[in-house]
Amino acid sequence: MLGNYLKMALKVLARRKFFTFISLFGISLTLLVLLVATAMLDQIFAPQAPESRGDRTLGIYTASLRGEDSVYNGFAGYGLLDRAVRGLPQELPGVENISLFTTARAAISYVGGQKIESSLKRTDGAYWQILDFSFLEGGPFTAEDDAAARFVAVINETTRGRFFGDEPAVGRTIEVDGQRFRVVGVVRDVPILRVVAYSEIWVPVSTAKSRAYLKEYQGNFMALLLAHSRADFPQIKAAVDRRLDLAEAHIPDRRMFQTIDAGADTLFEAVSRTLFEARESRPELLWALLLGLAVLFMILPSINLVNLNLSRILDRASEIGVRKAFGASSHTLVGQFVVENVVLTLLGGALGLGLAAAVLAGLNESGVIPYADLRLNFRVFFEGLALALFFGLFSGVYPAWKMSRLHPVQALRGRTV
Repeated sequence: MLGNYLKMALKVLARRKFFTFISLFGISLTLLVLLVATAMLDQIFAPQAPESRGDRTLGIYTASLRGEDSVYNGFAGYGLLDRAVRGLPQELPGVENISLFTTARAAISYVGGQKIESSLKRTDGAYWQILDFSFLEGGPFTAEDDAAARFVAVINETTRGRFFGDEPAVGRTIEVDGQRFRVVGVVRDVPILRVVAYSEIWVPVSTAKSRAYLKEYQGNFMALLLAHSRADFPQIKAAVDRRLDLAEAHIPDRRMFQTIDAGADTLFEAVSRTLFEARESRPELLWALLLGLAVLFMILPSINLVNLNLSRILDRASEIGVRKAFGASSHTLVGQFVVENVVLTLLGGALGLGLAAAVLAGLNESGVIPYADLRLNFRVFFEGLALALFFGLFSGVYPAWKMSRLHPVQALRGRTV
């Protein structure tokens, strides 16, 4: 019976090409956008190497300084972060390690008269202990290297190719922004969407050209705090909040700024704090926004699918009448329409999955998103496909059942009630 249903469903879908095309287009496009968007979010937020410990990592990613007539929203300075986290590993048993580092900034080099622009990040030694980089050559620089202001650098695989071609890089020197560094390690490329780990060249914080950063409250620094477990998050956040309250008394320009809004957040919480310009993180609002957008995006094409299925079934009233006249039961007719909708949805899902895989592969290879490593999220795919199946069945079962109960003469005349 099921085999006959499948054969008939494929014949009907092939016969009604326009309806089939519109339905497949809607299902596949919806799943395509959903999968690409999810891959982007996974690349930013999901625990992935080198941020493989993200599930037990907090960070101070941004800071707001406020005064009566002035507001600063951006990255924190080293001086502010140093006051906020100094000594925490000794004071709180839940803190395993702390790192202060800059955001990635553009840096210029010249090799053989050719200009090379790279992303440069300045970090301390603890940075390499918190993050889990994959080294192709050598290893990281250490806290001792940072304390002694040694001009050493870790570079990524692509930068090694730009400077040295296919030759080994460890032990050789590169010139970046007028400073010469000895390469001590080479790591695999990190996607630009991994904001904490991404760079192309990493050097010690202490090699900065000026020491003014040590006292700055505004700058381009972030802090990472590695906890022993997520259970330690509340006490760590409370300790950082207390430190930030004390740091307000040392704001360099008290005439402009009097208060500090910052905190130890997960990356998701930090995005919510920035997005909603809130003094505290609002992850529940960000979750609600993302969920609402996803549901809205899925509901609209699903409603279209419902309308298409209703139109298709009503348009086949005469066919239903003929089949009832030849003895087809209501269960047989309903089963046929259900199989048609399931086949259509599964075909659309397979097409959407294939298109998503092709788009993600294209983005990874194109360089539009530097070093992108976007991957399919099959959990989201199956959830989206299940929702499409639900609406496909919902839009097919009831009208098919209603039409199947019509008298054959009424159905042949095209009546639907």
